[in-house]
Amino acid sequence: MTDCLQQLIIGLRLGSVYALVALGYTMVYGIIRLINFAHGDFIMVGGYTLYFTVPILLHSMGLPAWTGVLAAIVICALVGVVVELVAYRPVRRKGTSMSALITAIAMSLLLENLAQAIPAMGPNPRVISDEIFSTAPMSIGGVSVNMAAVVTIIIAAIVMAALQLFVQKTKLGRAMRAVSENKEASTLVGINVNRTIVTTFAIGSGLAAVAALMYCAQYHTVTTTMGSMLGLKAFVAAVMGGIGLIPGAMLGGIVVGIIEALVTAYISSSLANAVVFLILIVMLLVKPAGILGKNVGEKV
Repeated sequence: MTDCLQQLIIGLRLGSVYALVALGYTMVYGIIRLINFAHGDFIMVGGYTLYFTVPILLHSMGLPAWTGVLAAIVICALVGVVVELVAYRPVRRKGTSMSALITAIAMSLLLENLAQAIPAMGPNPRVISDEIFSTAPMSIGGVSVNMAAVVTIIIAAIVMAALQLFVQKTKLGRAMRAVSENKEASTLVGINVNRTIVTTFAIGSGLAAVAALMYCAQYHTVTTTMGSMLGLKAFVAAVMGGIGLIPGAMLGGIVVGIIEALVTAYISSSLANAVVFLILIVMLLVKPAGILGKNVGEKV
């Protein structure tokens, strides 16, 4: 029983990271119906930002290591906005959904290879030697849980709730929902569609920085390809929960994290990724809209 509880906590921690990344996928897809495959690489950008800023904040300025996430949010948001303005907006105006998808994959590869070409980053892993959350472990049901896991789960829940309130209650959130429904009609009622899309990219990219903090707090290692598999699993989580739905992204992330933890513990770690993607295939066959999604027929 204790071992099972331990695996569930590990799954919740993993799932919370996936959920934070999936929220970024969901926001962008909900607005412009684009699968932003470069989103996983924004996590890499956030991870390297933490690698450079944490020692400065902790040892030179005497600030907590986790405050590095503020710089990471700013940098990731800027990268997200630049990617939208330089790559996605021109394709959105003149291209098709297929060309937009290819552009997203190309941007992902560009960010990874560009990071490898920068000497301060390079192809070799970088280690954040300092503890980001240094509080002593907690005991839950006889299981020792480190503070990074607890903080990750709490922050994911808070971010999801705040994002849901933001989208439902604020003027900008209502503008986002309007643009997702009908861009032309939104323009007619005075909504600046391009500004709304850019803001969505900035928020989604900022969430990737928070996910990078949670990941680095647990694993302490940053690589140029760290966002690839993490981004794919978060995409699986978004689709599984119901892509375009904020609660769906959270639920999908938790489900994927728990499945991965249980398969790793009780079957084989080498099969964990395969099982996650297999479940995605089954989900697409049985309920394509996801757990919380609703199947909507297309008008022809």
